Amino acid sequence: MREYYPLLVVGAIIGTISAILILAFVLVKDKKEAMGFDRKIKDSELIRRLAVYVKPYWKNFILIGFLMLVSIAYSILSPLIVSHIEELVVGDFELKSLFIAVGVYAGVLLVSLTCQYFQSILLQKTGQKIVSSLREDLFRHIESLSHAQLHAIPVGKLVTRVTNDTNAISITFTSVLVNLVQNMVVIVGVLIAMFCINYMLTLMVLCFVPFIVLFTVLFRKFSRKAYRRVKDGTTDINTYLSEHLSGMKIIQIFSKEQKKMDEFNQKNNKLYRAQNEQIFVFGVFRPIVYLLYIASVLCLLYLGGKGYIDGGEFLGQAITSGTVVAFYMYISKFFNPIQTLAEQFHRLQASMASAEKIFSIFDMQPDVVDCEDAIELDEVKGEIEFKNVWFSYVPDQWVLKDVSFKIEAGQTVAFVGATGSGKTTILSLLCRNYDIQKGEILLDGININRIKISSLRKHFGQMLQDVFLFAGTIRSNIVLRDEEFTDEEIMETCTYVNADKLINKLTHGLDEEVRERGNNFSAGQRQLISFARTMIRKPEVMILDEATANIDTETEKLIQDSLEKMMSVGTMLIVAHRLSTIQHADNIIVLGDGEILEQGTHNELLKKKGKYHGLYMLQYEKQRLESGEMN
Repeated sequence: MREYYPLLVVGAIIGTISAILILAFVLVKDKKEAMGFDRKIKDSELIRRLAVYVKPYWKNFILIGFLMLVSIAYSILSPLIVSHIEELVVGDFELKSLFIAVGVYAGVLLVSLTCQYFQSILLQKTGQKIVSSLREDLFRHIESLSHAQLHAIPVGKLVTRVTNDTNAISITFTSVLVNLVQNMVVIVGVLIAMFCINYMLTLMVLCFVPFIVLFTVLFRKFSRKAYRRVKDGTTDINTYLSEHLSGMKIIQIFSKEQKKMDEFNQKNNKLYRAQNEQIFVFGVFRPIVYLLYIASVLCLLYLGGKGYIDGGEFLGQAITSGTVVAFYMYISKFFNPIQTLAEQFHRLQASMASAEKIFSIFDMQPDVVDCEDAIELDEVKGEIEFKNVWFSYVPDQWVLKDVSFKIEAGQTVAFVGATGSGKTTILSLLCRNYDIQKGEILLDGININRIKISSLRKHFGQMLQDVFLFAGTIRSNIVLRDEEFTDEEIMETCTYVNADKLINKLTHGLDEEVRERGNNFSAGQRQLISFARTMIRKPEVMILDEATANIDTETEKLIQDSLEKMMSVGTMLIVAHRLSTIQHADNIIVLGDGEILEQGTHNELLKKKGKYHGLYMLQYEKQRLESGEMN
C-alpha cells in the first residue's frame, strides 16, 4: 500500500484545490443582467452574421486549414522520433541510424515552421481584410443614423464600437479561431498517438482530465466577470475622454481641472482594479493547470519507472525508456493546448460580446429613411411650404404646433423668436434631419418624404453658428475631399464670399493646416471657410442659422457683404437674433412657443406694434445705450 502513497498525496492536493475553487464558485454571486453579460443575441446568430464577412475568403481559410494540419505534424511526430532516438542510444547504437533519425526530425521541424509562417501571414492578411470590411460597414451605418439617434449615443461609445470591439473580432479571426481548432486537433492527435504507444499510461493521464474540465468551467465564470468589468471600464473611460477633451476649454475657464481629474481618477482606478482582477484570475488558473501537468509527469515517472524497473511492464503494457520519453513529451503537448484552450474560449466569448455590441448598432434602423418610391431631384426652384406641421422631439411635448407658411422661390425669409420657439427646428425639418409627426413639408410642390434624402440635402446649403472644420487643410475643408473642383473654382468661390482676404494672408494659402475642429482659426474665419464650402456646390436653397453670432465687427462686415451677394443666388432662410441683419428680408416670421405669432416685412411688422416691434425696440435701445457709452 505504501508504494501508492505518493499518488494519494497528489490526489489529496488536487482534491483540496478543487474544493476551494468550488466553494469560491458558489460564494461569488454572478448577477448577469447587472453585469450586462446576459446577451440578447445568441452566439449562433452572431456567427451567422459574421460568416457573411468570412464567406468571400473561404478559399483562404481552406488553405490555412491545410497548412495548419501540416504544421501540427511536428507536435504529433516529434515525440515518436525522439523516443526512437532514445531506443537507438540505449540499444544497438548505429551512427548512421542516428543521423537518419535526426535528419527526419529536422525535416519535420522545418516543414512545420514553414507552414506556420505562411499560415500566420495568410491568416493576418485575411483577418484584417474581414475586420476592415466590418469596420467600414459599421461606419457607413453610423453615417445613416438620424440626428436623434446620434444624439442618444455617446460619441465615446461609438468610438469604442468602431475601434476596440472590431479589434476584439480581429483577434478572433487572426488568432483565436485557428489556435482553438489547432489545439483541439493537437489534443486529439496526441491522445491517439499515446493510446497507440501504451493505453494504460494514457488512461493514467486521462485521470487528470476531469479536473482540467472542472478548473476550466470555474475559470470561465471568474474570467468572464473580470473581462466584463474591464470592457465596461474601457468604454466608460473612452466616453469620458471624448466628452471632456472636447470641452477642455470650459473646464479651464471655470477652474474645474482638479474636479475633473478626480472624476477621471475614479474611472481610471475602476479600470485598474478590473484589470488587476483579470490578471489575478489568469494568475491563479495558469499555475493550477501547470500543477496538473507536473502531477501527471510525476505520476508518469513514478508509475512508468516502477513498471520498467519491476519488469518492463505496467498493468500488462510493455514499458521501455523510449515509452517514458515519448509520454513525457506528449504530456507536455497535451497540457499546453489545454492550458491555452480555456483562455481562447474566454477570448472567443469576449469577441462574441464585442460582436453583439457591434451588431446592436447595425440593428438600429435609421429613423429617417427614403420611402420605396423616392425620387431624385435634378433641379430645384426653391419654393417651400409648411402645411399644418406638428413636431416633437419627446412624445407629447410639441416644439411646433400646427405651423403653416409658404416661401416663394428666390425669396429671403427670416425666422425670429425667443430661444426654444422652434426656429432652428424648422430648418432641421426642412432638410429631413428629423421627420415630422403631422402635416406636410413641400419643396416645389413635392412632399419632401417622397424625395431621396441625399438628393434633397444636395440642393440645400447650410451655414450654422457652430462651424465644424475637420483636421486637414483649408482646401480639404472646402471641397470635403471631392476631386471635382479645381483651384481656380475654389478661389473664385472664396473671392465671392470674401474668404480670399483670409486665405491670401496665410503662408500656405489653401494648403494652410487646419487643426482639429479648426481651433487655429477665429469664429469669423471659420464662418468664411464655411461660406465657401457651401457656395462652391451652388445650392438652390441657403440656410443660415445664427451665422453672424459671436463674430468680431471687422469679420462681420465681410460676412454681411457675403450674405447680400448670396441673397441673389436663390431661396434663403435665416435665423438671426440681431434684427438689424434681416431688415431687407422679403418676409419675417415671428415664432413663439412653437406657433407663428405674426409675419410680414420689417416695416409691416413695426407698424403692427406686436411681438416683433417689441423685440426690435429692445435691441434698438440696447444699441443706443452701448453707442452712448462708447462716446
